[in-house]
Amino acid sequence: MLYDPDTEGLPDDRMKAAELCHQISTCFDRDEKNALIQRLFGKADETSSINGRFFCDYGYNIEVGKNFYMNTNGVILDCGKVTIGDYVMIGPNVTLCTAGHPLDAKTRYTYEEFAKPIHIADKVWIGANVIVLPGVNIGTGAVVGAGSVVTKDVPEHTVVVGNPARVVKEHING
Repeated sequence: MLYDPDTEGLPDDRMKAAELCHQISTCFDRDEKNALIQRLFGKADETSSINGRFFCDYGYNIEVGKNFYMNTNGVILDCGKVTIGDYVMIGPNVTLCTAGHPLDAKTRYTYEEFAKPIHIADKVWIGANVIVLPGVNIGTGAVVGAGSVVTKDVPEHTVVVGNPARVVKEHING
């Protein structure tokens, strides 16, 4: 279903998130940075960690489990829900994108958009420069190779690589 991202309240919510993202990106005190992450995200704890620059749309649509780590230049476009499990490591320059736009030009230029949730299960490793598109689920123990574009669900305990990402190895950790 399409929605207008300029609906009352959403621009203010994005501005609040941008301010917190800036504070997180420029903070060098570990405890203070973690407190900012917990303020921004819908769910996070003292084990959550973001290294370097970070950006998201709203923050409150992001839930992360224990020992979440995201490296520098992370982007989570959380117009829809983003749920990330325990012990997930995300490399630098990764984008998780729940937002999308209609394909036909007439509708697209109404500037309405849609959002589909992203779910990343426990013990997932996402390499550098990966893009995860709207509606994708990544299964437990999966590895997404650097530079991949993930357009569809990733089975658990597999390695996927490429554009579009495809399974190259199965049963990697039983």
